[in-house]
Amino acid sequence: MEPQSQNLKTAPFLTLGRFHISEDYGFLLPNPLRELPGHYRPWMEIANRLPQLIENHQLRAQVNEMPLLNCRFLTGYREWRLARLVLSFITMGYVWQEGETQPKEILPRNLALPFVEVSRNLGLPPILVHSDLVLVNWATRNPGGPLEIRNLDTIVSFPGGESLRGFILVTVLVEKAAAPGIKALVQAVNAISQPSPDSLFQALQQLRVSIQDMTGALGQMHDYVDPDIFYAVIRIFLSGWKDNPALPVGLVYEGVSKEPLSYSGGSAAQSTILHAFDEFLGVRHSKQSADFLHRMRDYMPPSHRAFIEEICVAPSVRAHILSSGNGQLLTAFNQCVESLAALRTYHLALVTKYLITAASKAKAQGTSHLPRPPRAPEASGTGGTAIMSFLKSVRDKTLEARLHPSA
Repeated sequence: MEPQSQNLKTAPFLTLGRFHISEDYGFLLPNPLRELPGHYRPWMEIANRLPQLIENHQLRAQVNEMPLLNCRFLTGYREWRLARLVLSFITMGYVWQEGETQPKEILPRNLALPFVEVSRNLGLPPILVHSDLVLVNWATRNPGGPLEIRNLDTIVSFPGGESLRGFILVTVLVEKAAAPGIKALVQAVNAISQPSPDSLFQALQQLRVSIQDMTGALGQMHDYVDPDIFYAVIRIFLSGWKDNPALPVGLVYEGVSKEPLSYSGGSAAQSTILHAFDEFLGVRHSKQSADFLHRMRDYMPPSHRAFIEEICVAPSVRAHILSSGNGQLLTAFNQCVESLAALRTYHLALVTKYLITAASKAKAQGTSHLPRPPRAPEASGTGGTAIMSFLKSVRDKTLEARLHPSA
């Protein structure tokens, strides 16, 4: 085995800029665009009226009349990201306009062709993913104001009103709270390479605080998202066509493939944050959980996926701290692990409230004022996982990553 010292000498310094990650915003796209060039007005007109078109059962008719537009007039990364945001939302609305009982099994070519082209250009699958729903779907009302819910808006929406807005924007704030942790992670990797115990200790402390701030941000879900609305209205638009009984063979993308294609729906597991933290802290999940998580990396922007891979091959912080015999570093490391497990425990409580309890309530009451809730098992997440057992497993495996001082 190659000596650790050789790895340290040859390891390049890690920087965020190489992976299109912002020092201030983390994986969020800073100041996303809100408008496309005039050529794409037909897309924007539909996107800007999406909730009303879906609620009035008019979206499919509007899409069927939409011209087939060429993507060649899109210039620059930010325009491509906005085009994908718009087309992914229109796609989900088109498929699920009538709910789970009457999904569309064919995406028309005037939507399928540009959506697939934009997706290929960006290295993403042609379905709504976390990077569309959250990372590029936010704007400030007052650009000089603080990043908090009252000063934020979504760019494109589904039905769900304030609860949908809250669901997206609280997740934006969780991503923002992770930005100092991502910076700390880079500082820690570089501190091992130098080596600098003081810098590593400071980085671990900052990582712990950032994870705790993420948990605090996540807590705002209770204030802004109604569980009944999330379960019965919002959730269907995040559902994919892989392992989904409503679309058992997938979706035909007209003009792209004669055979149906299957993709997972939007999932928190498509956020790069926890993947990066897990790799850095050496969290090892069960095979079933790890297989799902690795598959979700295919639903991330390629540059963010590359960042995780860079963390994988970086010098091991666990090995470095154990070999150093530094009790202060070991304690700081374990506090990071425990904070990450606490975040996952909190997420479990939210999923119980917004999925399991909401499903039971909907069945018991037959909620008349809301659309009929999805028929898929409550235990299933939008990404297609058996969600409660998955979340408990990843939480428990996180705690197993704590270090124990050698005798």
